[in-house]
Amino acid sequence: MTWDLLLAGGRTADGSPIDVAISKGVIAAVGPHLPRDASHISDITSRLITPGLVDLHTHVGPGYWGIDPDATAWHSGVTTWVDAGSAGAYTIDGLRRVAAGSSVRIPALLNISAVGLAGRTGESRDLGNCDVPLAVDTLQQHRDLLRGIKVRIDRDTVGDNGVEPLRRGLAAAETAGVPVMVHIGTTPPSLDEVLDLLRPGDIVTHCASGIAAPLGPAVHAAVERGVLLDIGHGSGAFAFDVLERQLAAGLRPHTISTDLHARSLYGPVFDLPTTMAKLLAAGLTLSEVVTATTEAPARALGLPGGRLVPGAPADLAVFTVHEEEFDVTDAHRQVRRSPLRLVNDLSYVGGRPLIPRLPAPVPPWVPLTDVQRAALARRERDIRALLATPLVGVEGLAEQFPRESEPRESRNS
Repeated sequence: MTWDLLLAGGRTADGSPIDVAISKGVIAAVGPHLPRDASHISDITSRLITPGLVDLHTHVGPGYWGIDPDATAWHSGVTTWVDAGSAGAYTIDGLRRVAAGSSVRIPALLNISAVGLAGRTGESRDLGNCDVPLAVDTLQQHRDLLRGIKVRIDRDTVGDNGVEPLRRGLAAAETAGVPVMVHIGTTPPSLDEVLDLLRPGDIVTHCASGIAAPLGPAVHAAVERGVLLDIGHGSGAFAFDVLERQLAAGLRPHTISTDLHARSLYGPVFDLPTTMAKLLAAGLTLSEVVTATTEAPARALGLPGGRLVPGAPADLAVFTVHEEEFDVTDAHRQVRRSPLRLVNDLSYVGGRPLIPRLPAPVPPWVPLTDVQRAALARRERDIRALLATPLVGVEGLAEQFPRESEPRESRNS
């Protein structure tokens, strides 16, 4: 049998040699020395190959926070973008249109608030928006797209409603048989009150938040009963000092996600490989970081993929691993040194390579520093100059339509 594609000479996160063969959009075979029997062979000698990265917390739907996933996916290796609550029951059709038009996979978590994230915050101040039967009906009608419920619990989002939106999200999730992801932040309500409600398999995102600072006994109790901790970096929800205290106390993130959105894309998050480098800086191993961005998030939501095994979707990412230290920054401008830099070289969804996409203009409501604005302007100039320069000179061209060896006029004279 001839495979469609063979990625040859790669290595796994633990350094083991590996080849990956692809046929009809799925992984056909995996092994250290597969036969070179493929329509196309890509030499990835000594480079890291992983399942396509699964970002458990992103925002790609319409609204205040949403971004275009394709413009980042092709150079970051993220092939599955879990939209975490951008859409509620009233706005789910808009998210479905985004998912249908994207090159990457976009499963989603339904916001318990039917209005979703059309604005910056406040979606659960009116409990009329947190309609449990409506959420259940929406989950059942969109089971191919929706994998759980998202609830944001912080002072600005819920107002005087405390944990009632979370109670309603849990009720809907229980009926539909799906997990809940809960965002934590400013109090009230108290963090302990939020954590005590969660069930095994539910997810706490922003688990290393410098604002929520989840470090007490309630966090340990939640983890012990099976609640999952997710990084969810975002523009204000990741602090090195909190993570380091958690690690010292035996609390480790189960999944690593970006909370990539319109206000974090230009920094401090940038992309998932950069976020992975921050966890490496905190002391996690490369194998731990890869598992937390592939197999672990896929298992948390019952998603296909996440593993390099025959029969899995051929969602793959290939990286050059530069063994060089570089500075990484959290949401509060604390700096650490990462021992590795991961640079994505190739990304595949269903065996097809993701093609380059230019980034969209910055939405006018996104706050940027003068340095960020200057960097974006410089990037635009660099891209324009690159594309405005002829691709090759005469030495790189072929005569596609050769002239006849003798001009016609000469033959007729």
